Amino acid sequence: MKQNTHPKYEAIVFNDLASGTKFLTRSTATSKKTIEWEDGNTYPVIDVEISSESHPFYTGKQRIMDSAGRVERFNARFAGFGGKK
Repeated sequence: MKQNTHPKYEAIVFNDLASGTKFLTRSTATSKKTIEWEDGNTYPVIDVEISSESHPFYTGKQRIMDSAGRVERFNARFAGFGGKK
């Protein structure tokens, strides 16, 4: 195997901005921003918008879309559009 062709696979902290949850894992992603973890070591940290801690699919807090209400609003809004000539 060729040397120095693969990225470094190191410990990193991912910070979920939506839920405030942080988790330590390993990744090839890097960051200049650092955080001190519970074990006293300093790790790079990457802020993410959403993770399994805040995603509706994993949390079970999904929104149900009111498609019937949307169709009715659309029809009411464009009822007179393109009237008969």
